[in-house]
Amino acid sequence: MSSTQIAMQGLVKGTVQGVFFRASTQRQAQLLGLGGWVRNTADGHVEVCLTGAKERVGEMLLWLHKGPAQAHVTHVEMDPIDCPPMQDFQIRR
Repeated sequence: MSSTQIAMQGLVKGTVQGVFFRASTQRQAQLLGLGGWVRNTADGHVEVCLTGAKERVGEMLLWLHKGPAQAHVTHVEMDPIDCPPMQDFQIRR
């Protein structure tokens, strides 16, 4: 069964730094079989890039609106991008 592959990139805002957001995002993305990366931004947000099956990216987007238990997400801004599929999901510094 073939699934449409998509890529999205954007920001997660709120209390998302210092609450294991990046590690939790990596773990969730790996569980869903997604590629991409996550990193903190200088202004206190978290930037995320996701590649993978449309349905799985959709599941990840739902997760990003909640994040890990310690996080308090106030806004998620994700846009489609033109990006080749990535095989793994990394935490970038």
